[in-house]
Amino acid sequence: MTPEQALEHARAVSRANADRLLAKANVVGVGVGYLSGARQEVALVVMVKQKLPPAQLREEDLLPLEIDGVPVEIRVVGELRAQSAGKGPAT
Repeated sequence: MTPEQALEHARAVSRANADRLLAKANVVGVGVGYLSGARQEVALVVMVKQKLPPAQLREEDLLPLEIDGVPVEIRVVGELRAQSAGKGPAT
């Protein structure tokens, strides 16, 4: 698979699974990126508020290691909040 094909496959996997992943406890975002480290391997990036040990999560809230052949990378991002597109306080 070419790098472009791998990226498009990962995007399709992200679109197909985003709602299911976002419904899990602690998950705040889903996207496509690269695995951390030296390899430039495309991954499904699942953003969480905090990393928890599996014993503290319900079975249905555990994240898989891969989905449809795309590795899943968990990244801790904390709480996400939407910001205004403006440059300063509203008047």
